[in-house]
Amino acid sequence: MPDVTTRFHTVSLQDGDLELSWAAVTDVGKRRDNNQDAVLAQFPLFIIADGMGGHIGGEIASSRTVARMEAVASGAKVTPREIEKAIKLAVKDIASHPGSTDDGTGTTLTGVYLDLGGLVPHWVTLNIGDSRVYLLRDGRLAQVTTDHSVVQELIAAGRLSPEEAESHPYGNVITRAVGPSDHVKPDYVRLDVVEGDRFVVCSDGLTKELTDYGIQHFLGEHADPGEAVAAMLEAALENGGRDNISIIVLNVGSAPGEDAEPDDESDDDESDADSAA
Repeated sequence: MPDVTTRFHTVSLQDGDLELSWAAVTDVGKRRDNNQDAVLAQFPLFIIADGMGGHIGGEIASSRTVARMEAVASGAKVTPREIEKAIKLAVKDIASHPGSTDDGTGTTLTGVYLDLGGLVPHWVTLNIGDSRVYLLRDGRLAQVTTDHSVVQELIAAGRLSPEEAESHPYGNVITRAVGPSDHVKPDYVRLDVVEGDRFVVCSDGLTKELTDYGIQHFLGEHADPGEAVAAMLEAALENGGRDNISIIVLNVGSAPGEDAEPDDESDDDESDADSAA
């Protein structure tokens, strides 16, 4: 099991400080030879990319996309325009490895960022593919993002039930990814900033092994993000670990856990944060 550390950041707002805490992990799982997932957990951007397309191609796609997003997170502000510019650069990066990538090489890109550009701060989720963002609010877990997948389209058309989708032969086929197209854009969802909210960003390696109920169970059992991430990863591995597994848990306004290590970030210096690729 990899080490998991909870990080902290304080955001100064007009009506007071907002305390954030988060933890992230990525693991190869039990059946894959390499890890094609990449993770970035760097205030104010928290994302996961799940690569596809050959033994090396998927790693290139996810790592280059996360590297481009890291530059966005380190910049003046995160906006849809900056995200989409970074995606275009990532597509070029992927295409620049013709010996290792092809037309089927790509990656999901899913996550959430804090938008401080307006009068009132908002969370914004972004999604390309079938990695997911969940939100636990007032004791209820909801999937915020919508999968870009064949089975999701069948569910939306009423031709497939969610239960049938779990074992559908096209369960791994996604309909939107970073890489195959120059013009791909994420879906965005804006959310209010609410004290006590908890976000989970994850690749499908987690949701193949844990139901939504299971995710909510481990959030309820573990208030500290690092402990929640570690517990989910352990359960996913015990349930089979059929794919690479990547998880971010982000607490909004929660108190630090006893075993966590304070982050050295400040609002003026946001570059010293936890990231993995």
